[in-house]
Formats: sequence, structure tokens, C-alpha cells
Amino acid sequence: MISYTVKGAINAFSGEEEFKENPVIRWSRRVLPMTPDYEGPQLMSRRAGKVMLTPMVVVLIAIGTTDLIFALDSIPAIFGLTKEPYLVFTANVFALMGLRQLYFLIGGLLDRLIYLSIGLSIVLGFIGVKLFLEALADNNVPFINDGKPVGWAPHIGIAVSLSVIVGTLAVTTAASLIKSRWDARSSRR
Repeated sequence: MISYTVKGAINAFSGEEEFKENPVIRWSRRVLPMTPDYEGPQLMSRRAGKVMLTPMVVVLIAIGTTDLIFALDSIPAIFGLTKEPYLVFTANVFALMGLRQLYFLIGGLLDRLIYLSIGLSIVLGFIGVKLFLEALADNNVPFINDGKPVGWAPHIGIAVSLSVIVGTLAVTTAASLIKSRWDARSSRR
């Protein structure tokens, strides 16, 4: 019952049919004393004199590990913008705090933001190119230019990076909203 509930929630958000539990969830279901069914929003229940956890704990673990994975996944993107460790740390802390709320908000908007994946692909490609050019400029690899910095690699500043990111997301969001309105008007006719 637990996996079907979590599976349904993940499939509803992502639209994917295939589901595989992450190792932390499998471990927690195997090790923790668990009741077979939910008891409302309760995290613990007393059965036969023993305190047992409800499947709601597995849901919280799934959400927490998803938050952590997304926050860790964003570290290379942040280093593409700045080398300041304090900014990287605080950005990840705020990502961990706010990602859960944004997860459900964006989940409801994904039907309308049809070009968002294209915009995010462009942003990630831009950050990858920027990281590659910075690596060439600070070259420490002996087989590229004998370990000396490559002179032709341009430096892309923070203002340009933020402009490209915000501009790309704004254009894809506007295009998505225009397309969804156009489709809504076409379906009414």
C-alpha cells in the first residue's frame, strides 16, 4: 500500500509510469517498525503495546531525500555563477527550505508551462558552456596548452549569466502562457 501511494504521487507530478523507490526509502521500510496502513496525519501509532511508525514517515523521508538530491544537484549550477562559498552555501540552504513548497506549486503549473523544459535545457547548456570556458581560462590540465591558461577563453560575468538565465526563463514562461491561452481559445471554437 505504501509504494502505491508514493508511486501515485510521483506519477501524478512527473507524468511517468515507471517507478523505482530510492535506496533510502527501501532501507527505511525494511528497518523501521511500520504499520501497514495510514492513520490520518499521525507519524506514530501504538499497536499491541508497541510504538510503530506509520507510512507517513516514508512519505516525509521521500520528500526529504528529493529535496536533498535537488539541492545537491544545483551546486554545479551555482558554481557556474559564483565562486563564493558563502553564496553557494546559502543558496543551497534556501533551496532546501523552499524547494518542497515550489515542488507542489510547479507541479500544478507544469501543464501550462509547456516550454519550461526547453528553457531549463538552454539554461543548463549555457551554464555548462560557461563552466567549460572558465575551466579553460584557469587551465591546470597538462595535455591542454601544456597546463597554461588558454588565452582565447572569454570570461562570462555574473550580470551576463543572470541576464541569460532570467531572460530565458521569462521568454519560455511567456511563450508557454501564450500557447496555453491560444490552445484554450482554439478548443472553445
